[in-house]
Amino acid sequence: MTPRGGLVDRFGRAHHDLRISLTDRCSLRCTYCMPAEGVPWLARSTMLSTEEIVRVARVGVDLGIREIRLTGGEPLLRVDVVDVVRRLTALTTPEGEPVEVSLTTNALRMPALAAPLRDAGLTRVNISLDTLDRAKFLQLTRRDKLVETLAGIAAADAAGLHPVKINAVAMRGVNDDEIVALTRFAVDRGYQMRFIEQMPLDGGHTWDRKVMVTQAEMLEQLTSAFTLTEVPGRGAAPAELWYVDGGPHTVGVIASVTAPFCGACDRLRLTADGQLRACLFSQAEVDTREVLRSDEPADVVDEGIAAAYRRCLAGKKAGHDIDDPTFLQPNRPMSAIGG
Repeated sequence: MTPRGGLVDRFGRAHHDLRISLTDRCSLRCTYCMPAEGVPWLARSTMLSTEEIVRVARVGVDLGIREIRLTGGEPLLRVDVVDVVRRLTALTTPEGEPVEVSLTTNALRMPALAAPLRDAGLTRVNISLDTLDRAKFLQLTRRDKLVETLAGIAAADAAGLHPVKINAVAMRGVNDDEIVALTRFAVDRGYQMRFIEQMPLDGGHTWDRKVMVTQAEMLEQLTSAFTLTEVPGRGAAPAELWYVDGGPHTVGVIASVTAPFCGACDRLRLTADGQLRACLFSQAEVDTREVLRSDEPADVVDEGIAAAYRRCLAGKKAGHDIDDPTFLQPNRPMSAIGG
């Protein structure tokens, strides 16, 4: 029998959100994520199968997980992504409620997959779009794919994967002059714009806090062009939101560096190779793959997965300590952690 009980860390915070990385592979080479030559990929033999992913998720749902976000790398590169979504959306809580399943993507494969993903039960998408300029897009991603990205965003919208959330990492001297333009692009189409402070998660370890565009700088630009009204009731959401010109559309900022939301964080992460992480910036991981691939009876395996969740939460820190001089950037790049 699957073990039950809440997922609560040592600070008494309940955790309801599980981010699952389906692959560390990606079709882009974004400068803030990996070097031009890419990074060493995980061995395929170490990657969790669909059955293993669903099993870890099922135990998590029985313990209190209520939302699942599929990430990567680029999750749409996984050949059975539609089946993964279908099987995860079939999970129900002990109270019989469905689990919400969403996805973060670069949208390149969305024209072909938006409708099948919707039919499989996917609720909504977050799509990365750092610039509206084709030359900048090529510079940032090292791929000339802006037209395809925009087509993917439109396909997600047409399929009804709402709300469509657009994510942009603000970078000084690169795209920080497009903050207003990107917001107008989103508002005009009914999308939700989210700007992200650049974080120390790049594979090349080139992040420099001194040149990072801060939330305050983003808001200075936004308030010069729009009337912003704070949206109340943020809860555990990573983005602080503002209504644009009275609403209903919003713009948000995820200020993980200058205004971290660690105290309200309710997220856990499962990497594509089966490691549970309590934080994007954690140095510690708890292995579920070894438990999954043991020869123990099913109930013992489920107990082992539940124990892995609890060990992961037991090691969760109060915050990520990016501003502490002793902070160490994670050994894994973002593509291998899963956002």
